[in-house]
Amino acid sequence: MKKALLIGLLSLVGIIGLKAEEAKNDTIDGWQFTTIDSVGITPVKDQNRSGTCWSYSTIGFLESEILRKKGIEMDLSEMFVVSHTMMDRAVYFVRQYGEGSQYAPGGSAYDVIYCMEHYGLVPQEAMPGILYGDTLPNHTEVDAICKGFLNGITGGKVKKLTPVWRDAFQSIWDTYLGKCPEEFTYQGKTYTPRSFVQWLDMKESDYVSITSYTHHPFYERFALEVPDNWRMDQMYNVPMEDMMRIIDNAIKNGYTLAWGADVSETGFTRKGIGVMPDADHGADLTGSDAAKWLGLSADDKRKELTKRPLPEMEITQEMRQKAYDNWETTDDHGMQIFGIAKDQNGKEYYMVKNSWGTARSDYKGIWYVSRAFMAYKTNDVLVHKDALPKDIRKKLGIK
Repeated sequence: MKKALLIGLLSLVGIIGLKAEEAKNDTIDGWQFTTIDSVGITPVKDQNRSGTCWSYSTIGFLESEILRKKGIEMDLSEMFVVSHTMMDRAVYFVRQYGEGSQYAPGGSAYDVIYCMEHYGLVPQEAMPGILYGDTLPNHTEVDAICKGFLNGITGGKVKKLTPVWRDAFQSIWDTYLGKCPEEFTYQGKTYTPRSFVQWLDMKESDYVSITSYTHHPFYERFALEVPDNWRMDQMYNVPMEDMMRIIDNAIKNGYTLAWGADVSETGFTRKGIGVMPDADHGADLTGSDAAKWLGLSADDKRKELTKRPLPEMEITQEMRQKAYDNWETTDDHGMQIFGIAKDQNGKEYYMVKNSWGTARSDYKGIWYVSRAFMAYKTNDVLVHKDALPKDIRKKLGIK
């Protein structure tokens, strides 16, 4: 077994706090999962009332990268990244006169990589990011204030901007999250955010974004047309089968992935399951009477379709494209893929770390996502370039 995988397994046991036998088997109601492969992750966090899953998921991904590269458990600050990103996004919004772009708390995995490269990273202790009395993030108020501020200056009455609007806007985030530190001490040594990244040996060029859609050529790069990809990250476009191979290859070789996904489907529960049962044939799948099935509420149908393993839809490239084109697949959540498990029938699932805390799912913040769901509802993944299979990497021209 490879050293990285050993480190990852030890981290998973020690950091998440599961006993070895508990990590191997998760059994709740009609589901039983057994771990096949897993890579080290840091503890599940709770984004609470903040639209910052993109920061939590990708920071978790980078924390796993630090585990893999240095064998160090580290808690990085999500809000350092949020503060820099929201300022950059505001500047972009204003340059567009408030048109052709949106200012929203969402973001992409690339936002975190961009921040790492251009501004650096800091430990959580250097910027906890909560200054308003709560123990968990609550951005309802600050998001509303920022939106009102930007709408006010782009709404048509301001004819010429003063040079201080950026300072005024940044002061809002500084008030709620604290100022981003220019210098801090970690384990007795002083760093700047950028020198800290240098010490961690992390750089933007090591990471690639992967997607799979047919409206652009395969094995080329394009900027996925979703609102939160406002930095226009150029993603590598590959066939669905190659995308799935990349995910599998990464996990089996000791790498995790930051996952951009759509979780609005009936089969994605708030209890820790993500599956794609054929809802059009729900009564057949569940053994329920057809008339009774038609009378069930959406919530009751979800419960019927996700309370035990059922046959799933056969996902095709054409289905992926259609769902993207007709807005059935949206970029609404970011998580971290870190393992592969099988259910009691031998069917494989991906183990996914979410940022909804440990109390909101049956599996302490971990989701079990079927291959069908992953193939259908993945917008993109971010991964270290060394995790790509050699033949795919060659086709993409990645050195």
